[in-house]
Amino acid sequence: MRIGFDLDKIFINTPPFVPITIINKFYKKRDNGILLYRIPTRSEQLLRKATHVPLLRPPIQQNLTFLRELAKDKNNHLYLISSRFKFLEPETEQLVKKYGLDKVFEKLYFNYENKQPHQFKNEILQKLHLDIFVDDDLSLVRYVAKDNPKTKFFWLDDRTTPVKLGTNINAIAEIKQIFNQ
Repeated sequence: MRIGFDLDKIFINTPPFVPITIINKFYKKRDNGILLYRIPTRSEQLLRKATHVPLLRPPIQQNLTFLRELAKDKNNHLYLISSRFKFLEPETEQLVKKYGLDKVFEKLYFNYENKQPHQFKNEILQKLHLDIFVDDDLSLVRYVAKDNPKTKFFWLDDRTTPVKLGTNINAIAEIKQIFNQ
């Protein structure tokens, strides 16, 4: 099985004590039905670099444990697909090494060319022909699901019960629920 995962909020948590509304303000433009992300200004980049150090980005341990169990089955081909921009490359590489992600995934893809995140992920998904993809960004999932109808998409959120959101989109509360849908 070919399975892809996002990084942040899937395996790496957000900085403690930073409200999600503040985090989202630094990522997305207000959209008028068009999905647009923005590359942060230089000052915002410095702030984001400071909040992306491994000390402030704890692992989501139960998801890493699940990932390592999946990797034991040699029939599974696992891919990390993150839309982190180029300016976060040193911090991203530190996290990947610290949590051993480079030893678990067959291939890691990062948005170091600073493309629009939804377009970057769509390009990678079309190239990989995944069976399953897990992400925490519902707007992005809805965008890529249209061009990848054979892939089952899972939006990881804090719902207590799984919900079907479309033909190939499901909401899940825990990563292990990808095999329950």
